[in-house]
This record gives sequence, structure tokens and C-alpha cells, in this order.
Amino acid sequence: MNQLPSAPATAQTSTWLLFSLLTVICWGLYGAFLHSGQMGMNDPINGRYKAFLCVGLAYFVTAILAPLAMLFFRGASWSFGSGGVAWSLIAGVAGAAGAFGVLLAFGAKGAPAVVMSIVFAGAPVVNALYSLSQHPPAGGWQKLPWQFVLGILLAAAGGCLVTLYKPAPATSAKPALSVPASTPEQPSGQNP
Repeated sequence: MNQLPSAPATAQTSTWLLFSLLTVICWGLYGAFLHSGQMGMNDPINGRYKAFLCVGLAYFVTAILAPLAMLFFRGASWSFGSGGVAWSLIAGVAGAAGAFGVLLAFGAKGAPAVVMSIVFAGAPVVNALYSLSQHPPAGGWQKLPWQFVLGILLAAAGGCLVTLYKPAPATSAKPALSVPASTPEQPSGQNP
């Protein structure tokens, strides 16, 4: 007999979803904010590297100081497993290299919306294939559910479609400067 989940289980289930959506919003804005930072450096040659340096400073605050404070206030042990350290460092390098790749793509004239569409459509495909290589499906690759295969294809197709058919931005027509015309009673250049 199936039972409905209790209130705490439901709350916990929705909590992970809220945190996931927070990540979607943050990472969805990441490319646009990074491009704005690069352009705001007013340095067409080294602006992207300066922006990446600022990203590193932000990581220092959010990924070093914040976890240190949480570990301290939770009274956590300060022993770290060597496998956990190694994989976490690899993950950090992969994340930083990906962020640097985004900046390099911008520097190679990739439009931020297009670059980020490719990144966010391609990343789930890479994640799914890597996960499958680490934990092969029961019955082998030929037994993958058709819905999973369709999802991979739709993610790839979505990234391509968003990239190929991104709407062009509206042109912002700057209003012409209004110069008052001289009147017959007051020729230009004369004060009243």
C-alpha cells in the first residue's frame, strides 16, 4: 500500500528543488553578468582576464570564507579524506576552466546569449553521458529508456535552436539633439 509522504518529507523534497532553481537562476545570469563585467573593465585586450580575476575574488568569499564559517559554527571536524580533497579539487579546476572557457568564447566574438545556450544545453548531455559511463545502465546501453534518449536529443536540439534562432536585439535609436531654431525677432548668436 502506497502512503503519501509526511509533511517533513514533502518540505525536504521541495527544499532541494528550491536550491536547484536558485542555481538555475544564478548560473543562467552568470554569462550575462560576466560579459558585463568584461565590458565594464574598459580594456578590450585584458578585460576578460580582469573580469575572471574578480570572479576568483568572489569565489574566495563565497567558496572559502563562507564554508569555513559554516564548518566552524557547526563544530565540524577538520579532517578531510584524501579522495574527497582530490575529487573536489578536480571539480574546482573543471568549474574554473569552464568559466574561463566562457570568457575566451566571449573574447572570440561569441555572443553571450549564444555561448551560454550552448553551455547550458550541452552540459546536461555531458553530465548524463559521464554518469552513465560511471554507472552503466542495467541491461546495457541498448536498454536505455527511449524517454532518456529523447531527452538527450531534445537538449542538444534545444541548444542548437536557441543558438541559431536567437532574436536580434532591438536597435536603440538615439534621439537627435534638439537645437532651438533662431526666431526672426532674435537672430542666433544675440542675447535678448
